Amino acid sequence: MKARKLAAALRRAGPEIVLTLVAIFVGVSLWQAWAVVSHLRVEAREASRIYARITAALADPEPSGDTETLFELVSEITGSGIPLIVTDTFGQPTAVANLPFELKPGDTRLSEYVRNLDQANPPIAVPGIGQLHFGAHPAQRRLTRLTFLQLGLLIAAIAVGVWAYRSAVTRDRDRLWVAMARESAHQLGTPLMSAGAWVDRLEGSSTPAPEIAGHLRSDLERLHRVAQRFERIGRPAHRDRVGLGTIAERIAAYFEPRLPRHAHSVVIVVDAPAAGPAITGDAVLIEWALEALVRNGVDALSGRGGMVRITVEDKGDRARITVSDDGPGIPAEVRANLFEPGVTTKSGGWGIGLALARRIVEDVHGGHIDIAPSGTGAVFVADLPVAGEGELGD
Repeated sequence: MKARKLAAALRRAGPEIVLTLVAIFVGVSLWQAWAVVSHLRVEAREASRIYARITAALADPEPSGDTETLFELVSEITGSGIPLIVTDTFGQPTAVANLPFELKPGDTRLSEYVRNLDQANPPIAVPGIGQLHFGAHPAQRRLTRLTFLQLGLLIAAIAVGVWAYRSAVTRDRDRLWVAMARESAHQLGTPLMSAGAWVDRLEGSSTPAPEIAGHLRSDLERLHRVAQRFERIGRPAHRDRVGLGTIAERIAAYFEPRLPRHAHSVVIVVDAPAAGPAITGDAVLIEWALEALVRNGVDALSGRGGMVRITVEDKGDRARITVSDDGPGIPAEVRANLFEPGVTTKSGGWGIGLALARRIVEDVHGGHIDIAPSGTGAVFVADLPVAGEGELGD
């Protein structure tokens, strides 16, 4: 249980961990850049000083001046910390400086160390003496360690970022599955409850059987349409000629008997030219998308009453559906992400209806859906390409 809670806490803190690692990486990079610049500045100063010393020694009239200068320069170079080994023509060491270990008589480590130095840096031939074997400057070793530290931080940041991304994708997928399950239950629940109520009426014989049969048939048709909706998921959409006005009237007719009638009454008004402009698409999916927009308006008016208006217009090369309500509107902080799965302004909502509507309108039918600016309430506008003359379904 503790491990599970720790994993959940790490998933939630994933972005902060990545940002922290990136900040450390940037800090180390700046530190390394500063160290390189500082080292180059020091090297330039030391090289200039050595040049000045050699120039002064060459101009010294005293015969021993240049020799003394050379000995001083050798001492300074020895003090730089660079490992140095001078070997004669037979490969025997004649002078050493800055070894990483204390040299003892008969020590066999020296020859191995010389080979390691030669692998990293080719030796320098010294005429009349032999060869000079040298290692890395201490600053180079520090910079190398900094480079490996940078690499480690970068790998850690990438690993944590990938892990956090995969965790977020898994979490969103799980949330989407839960939302889809609740959406399916909601879609099926209304006609099932209605059918159950009509069966109770049939048992009580208070309503004529033909009337009950008509209502039951309507509920069965509704269940059939719901089954068709979920059957369409993951499959190619149908390409039929669809009249948007007809769809709008059908949705209004479905909601009409289920709206509050007394306290806080809600009404749905359809403004569409007969069958309306036709598009080429999937009638089942278009109805699902439009129903989600209407339900959003009806839910916004719950407990306060008002009107939901469905307007269908022919805009030449596109058909426009506008669903507006005079409810409380959409908060500004969620407008940008309102069509994302899981985003909702309703208490207990799962944020799947508007996400489905966008996918149906934009991804399936090549249209566009958005929230329009409004003084009061919420206004959703969906544009869909109209069907060409004589265009038929596949």
